[in-house]
Amino acid sequence: MMNALQPLQRWLGRNAAFAQGVAAPLLVVAILAMMVLPLPAFLLDVFFTINIAVALMVMMVAAYMLRPLDFAAFPTVLLLTTLMRLSLNVASTRVVLLEGHTGPGAAGAVIEAFGHFLIGGNFAVGLIVFTILVVINFVVVTKGAERIAEVSARFALDAMPGKQMAVDADLNAGTIDEKEAKRRRAEVAEEADFFGSMDGASKFVRGDAIAGILILLINIFGGFAIGVLQHGLSAGQAADTYILLAVGDALVAQVPGLLISVAAAMVVSRVGKEHDLGRQIVTQMFISPRVLGIAAGILGVLGVIPGMPHVVFLSIAAILGYAAWVLAHRPPAPEVDAAPPPPAADGDASWDDLQPVDQLGLELGYRLIALVDKNRQGDLLNRIKGVRKKFAQEVGFLPPAVHVRDNLELNPSAYRITLRGVVVGEGEAFPGLHLAINPGGITTPLIGTATTDPAFGLPAHWIDDRQKEAAQMAGFTVVDSETVMATHLSHLMQVQASRLLSRTETQQLVDHVAKLAPKLIEEVVPKMVSIAVFQKVLQLLLDEAVHIRDIRTIVESIAEHAPGTPDPVELARKVRIALSPAIVQQIYGPTRELQVIAIDPPLERLLVQALGGASGPALDPGVADMFTRNAAEVAMRQEEVGVPPCLLVPDPIRGAIARLVRRVAPRMQVLAHSEIPDTHTIRIGPILRGAAS
Repeated sequence: MMNALQPLQRWLGRNAAFAQGVAAPLLVVAILAMMVLPLPAFLLDVFFTINIAVALMVMMVAAYMLRPLDFAAFPTVLLLTTLMRLSLNVASTRVVLLEGHTGPGAAGAVIEAFGHFLIGGNFAVGLIVFTILVVINFVVVTKGAERIAEVSARFALDAMPGKQMAVDADLNAGTIDEKEAKRRRAEVAEEADFFGSMDGASKFVRGDAIAGILILLINIFGGFAIGVLQHGLSAGQAADTYILLAVGDALVAQVPGLLISVAAAMVVSRVGKEHDLGRQIVTQMFISPRVLGIAAGILGVLGVIPGMPHVVFLSIAAILGYAAWVLAHRPPAPEVDAAPPPPAADGDASWDDLQPVDQLGLELGYRLIALVDKNRQGDLLNRIKGVRKKFAQEVGFLPPAVHVRDNLELNPSAYRITLRGVVVGEGEAFPGLHLAINPGGITTPLIGTATTDPAFGLPAHWIDDRQKEAAQMAGFTVVDSETVMATHLSHLMQVQASRLLSRTETQQLVDHVAKLAPKLIEEVVPKMVSIAVFQKVLQLLLDEAVHIRDIRTIVESIAEHAPGTPDPVELARKVRIALSPAIVQQIYGPTRELQVIAIDPPLERLLVQALGGASGPALDPGVADMFTRNAAEVAMRQEEVGVPPCLLVPDPIRGAIARLVRRVAPRMQVLAHSEIPDTHTIRIGPILRGAAS
């Protein structure tokens, strides 16, 4: 038998993709064919049974899904199942009106069973039951699901900008990569499309209920007239036969319709992504012994009242009471220690007691420990790994590992970022809350605790889950506590990149490049320049936010100019010229016209004389103060209009000017004339003027 089935199995395997591709069109053609082609009673039984089975399967899928997008095909399934029920109604109506005079089994055994078994052969009872089912389906289930789908669609569309900005924030923080960001953006768009489709698909269910009522009335009056006028039946015989068949036919279609409506309501009302519907209900309704105990007590009181069904009430009260007792006496879940106990000080001091200073550390208050505990669904460690990976990909070297530990001296919700033991950043985070960051210009009030974004100093509010959707719709960037801390860490790592490049990281970078270009490194480091000089050149570049990803160009430029000068500052200047296309692209992007800030010629001559002399910088403090204040104001105006603040200066004073403006305008970039690539043009924008001008 198995040998005989093997050719069929191979054929199905080869044609599986083809069968899946043509399944939907063939199903639609078959549904439409049932409306126009006469079907025997046996095929009606088969299709009615398939209709019930499909409705049950749809409801089970809706019950076991974790999120609405897991059943993204539901709007189409809803349309096809509605068409199937209506086509079966048309086919069964044809059989009932043509063959109904032959007896109650004319339209098949399924309709006959629904007409006799479910309603006891009484068409009056059947009409009442059908009316009740229609009211439940149309007024209660379908109306509620339609309203939920409508509101969900509007909220999903309004929340799209905020959710997209949250994805961008996670991407910029390094917590996710570009592939994951694309997946999340697509998921946000699919969610809006899904609820929009469900809003329209709910009309199918409502129309199906109305069509069921009309088809029932047509079958009743049409069958009664045909039975009396064409087949000579008495009024009583026609009523017993045709009305019973019509009611049975209506019930056969209405029961699957009710199942599909319930499935639609379950899909659009789904909240949460951790568990399926059954487990979610059990864990949220039957987890508290107090709830079960109170319910058992009330049922017990009702059970002892005279005239009440004592056995039923007291039995259920006993079951609930026992369940409450079991939940109240179950052992608590073991707690995870936040930190191992300190070793007993029972010996003399040794070199092992000397702990090295953390190169990069993150200290947490005790309320934030759960964020790094995987047993409590803490995700902060994964976010930190993502930050380090993104930093390495963007900046060009692997930063040191982040040592995360608790610090009981901090406030419970506070955290602190340290670099070589020195605090470089601190803030607060609240697990379970979200930080709604105002990117600028949003005046919508939020219910929450006002604060500032620790990374960039933007105004923000800590809000709970109930405010999240409203904040996203208003345009706020809403992120969780882990993202807040990861973004802050990522920003500080970018700012402190030169200090993160220690001798260890420099040697690791040299070893890595040696694997890719061994001859190049062998000729330059350490033959032409020492590892210390090479490190200093890289640090000078990082000090001015120049990424060192193009390490080949850096090494080649050092190899070209190192024989003439061993000075790291001069080598860094030469390397900047070699990296000028990448530096300009890092500042301006792919544009070819660069809008720059220029210095008024008299002031420029003064700066060249004061800062470019052989005896070293000798700039008057008053001129320096005036210049830096003007530079800060111009940089702020440029950022407000969305133009990168970039100052163009002569080559001899570029380094001195960059150090001068770094304290007051850290976002301002300073370029020398020789660092403008030949492929780009410049356009003079604002001009820094002196006091005399």
